[in-house]
Amino acid sequence: MRRLATQIHFTVVAVLLLFAVLVAAAWWHGPGARQEARLAEAVAQTAGEMLPGPEQPAHELQSALDRFAPRFDVDAAVFSPSGVRLAWVGASLELPPGHGARAHWAHARGRLLFAVRLPDGRQLVASRPRPDRRHLGGAVTTVALLALAVGLGAWPFVRRLTRRLERLRGRVEDLGRGDLGARAPVEGRDEVADLARSFNRAAERIQGLVEAQRRQLAFASHELRSPLARLRVALEMMTGDAAVRSGAERDVGELDALIGELLEASRLEAVGRADLTEAVDLLGLVAEEAARTEAAVSGEPVELRGDARLLRRLVRNLLDNAARHAAGAEVTARVEKTTVGARLVVADRGPGVPENERERIFEPFYRPPGVPETGTGYGLGLALVRQIARAHGGEARCLAREGGGTEFEVLFARTG
Repeated sequence: MRRLATQIHFTVVAVLLLFAVLVAAAWWHGPGARQEARLAEAVAQTAGEMLPGPEQPAHELQSALDRFAPRFDVDAAVFSPSGVRLAWVGASLELPPGHGARAHWAHARGRLLFAVRLPDGRQLVASRPRPDRRHLGGAVTTVALLALAVGLGAWPFVRRLTRRLERLRGRVEDLGRGDLGARAPVEGRDEVADLARSFNRAAERIQGLVEAQRRQLAFASHELRSPLARLRVALEMMTGDAAVRSGAERDVGELDALIGELLEASRLEAVGRADLTEAVDLLGLVAEEAARTEAAVSGEPVELRGDARLLRRLVRNLLDNAARHAAGAEVTARVEKTTVGARLVVADRGPGVPENERERIFEPFYRPPGVPETGTGYGLGLALVRQIARAHGGEARCLAREGGGTEFEVLFARTG
């Protein structure tokens, strides 16, 4: 946003300076310049009347020119009608081009030259430093002071505008990070204030829609728990085919786990971020969860600052996912320290995940190509893993394992 402030500021300064230059150019080529030309012509004509006529001796002409030139602070020369120099004072002057006119102005070598044809046909030429050259330093100083004054005066107004835009941008970024309560301050009655009001209306609408969706999901998940509980009781009382009963119990367990993950995901989104104040022994937590699936655990003790319940859910989901796809092969879990935190790796020797799907499997309910609707997808487990990792300042990735299989890597940036 400071770049915008700089652009606006320099635009204002440049426009005002351009205006000053155009005014100066108009003045230079306008009535002021014509008045100076008429004045110089009158002076030259008066001087011509002061000079002796062509019939007088040459020394009288030179003597009169010696008195004339210092009085007007010019170099001067008198030429005959044929162009022969008769007398001069100061620099050796020549007739300028176009000298046949009644009065003629010219610029040559940084000097202002004017020539006037006298009534007797002779030419008087006078020269002095150009006025614009003499006053160039003053003009540059004036322009510099004008630029400084405009810059100092415009900067507070420009920064006031861009600070409001910066605050609005900050609220937009807060909304993008999941803070649905982010609202922009409405300051003034201009277009920026209108933009802030529009953003606030949109944010309120988004917050209302998201909260309504979360409430519906939470209510539906809770309502599903009651029939699930009744199904469990019915299964316990059911007699008959043990295989059928076992399959029904497994299905009920999967449905119960899915509801739990839906509730956990909804809770995380509602809170916005986890409580990261608890000290958690990551290696000990992984070892406890690995005992359920008989996974092999290795590594070094690392203490994290985080939410133990959520971290346990993350580890459990990774181990369950690995056991489900390992096709009976061993599942391993490894904990390592890093320069900024910790690294957890859960690996299996299953069929692996194609490279073009390693990001997509973290999407909720992603189903790989070729898997039928009644087949097993990824559900919410891996999506919740990444959500919990990011809530702890980390990231979850799916990698290919050397020798075949898959590795799930979780990097944590918060240590105790």
